[in-house]
Amino acid sequence: MTVREILKMGDPRLLRVAKPVRQFDTPELHALIADMFETMRAAEGAGLAAPQIGVDLALVIFGFTTNRRYPDREPVPETVLLNPSVEPLSDEEDEGWEGCLSVPGLRAVVPRFAKIRYRGFDPLGHAIEREAAGFHARVVQHECDHLIGKLYPMRVRDFSRFGFTSVLFPGLDASEDE
Repeated sequence: MTVREILKMGDPRLLRVAKPVRQFDTPELHALIADMFETMRAAEGAGLAAPQIGVDLALVIFGFTTNRRYPDREPVPETVLLNPSVEPLSDEEDEGWEGCLSVPGLRAVVPRFAKIRYRGFDPLGHAIEREAAGFHARVVQHECDHLIGKLYPMRVRDFSRFGFTSVLFPGLDASEDE
């Protein structure tokens, strides 16, 4: 397993639409997923999309029991999701603070659908379908946005609630967003 470099906002590779995964259960896919988990854990992230490490595939991982970057958030089940789709279950939105490993040191209030259904495949090619709400739904939407070339600042509606973590949340160590 290898900790990979996480691309930062401004890198054009983060703006591409990811290609679907065509082959499941390959040694290369399993190695990539292992590297992604190693990278996410090293950065204390809640999730990671393959494009964030320069891999142009529709693959996201997410999940944690506890997370220092989001200490008050409920656990999210550890998931590997390939070729995902996200369907809102209502028009209801929640606003919440988000950060991103590709946008270090910054946070913003981002509107997201409150309840979603997501579908995709696991690494073996088995179908996954789940409903999610709360932070779980937010994480899935955030990570899947990476697959269509969107970073969370592109979803911000009120820039008075966008800024440096060290200013907005002085109790949090800003280096935790690096």
